[in-house]
Amino acid sequence: MALEYKRATLADLDILVETRAEVLRAANRLDASADMTQVERETRAYYRSALADSTHTAYLVFDGDLFVGAGGVSYYSVMPTYHNPTGQKAYIMNMYTRPAYRRQGIARRTLDLLVRDAESRGVRAISLEATEMGRPLYEAYGFVPMTSEMELPEA
Repeated sequence: MALEYKRATLADLDILVETRAEVLRAANRLDASADMTQVERETRAYYRSALADSTHTAYLVFDGDLFVGAGGVSYYSVMPTYHNPTGQKAYIMNMYTRPAYRRQGIARRTLDLLVRDAESRGVRAISLEATEMGRPLYEAYGFVPMTSEMELPEA
């Protein structure tokens, strides 16, 4: 199988937005009737800005003309700490492989491209949120659960 791993550009905006909706439907177990209008509008605005200012890198995976997978990494800054003196962080997201293509190494290769992108920028603080399906891949890659982070749930 000759897959193409393509670094996304603004020319890929439509497929990036469609992919994000597909990822969210799968991760949240939503059917096709779920209204994604606002998510798609905000996702389009996010990609326009983040791809233009290099605060996001995305890869799209194709088997010929068929889209089969994706992944992205967002970059942001926090106040520097002892363990992260630059304050630069990376958050891996939007990892997805179409069901017929799973368990063939596509997600691992995409993850590796994203981690290498972060490392090439000098970013060493890399995190992600794992679904149950993705957890084995991330653990095998070397990610470990975080124990000190907390989140204030939406009201």
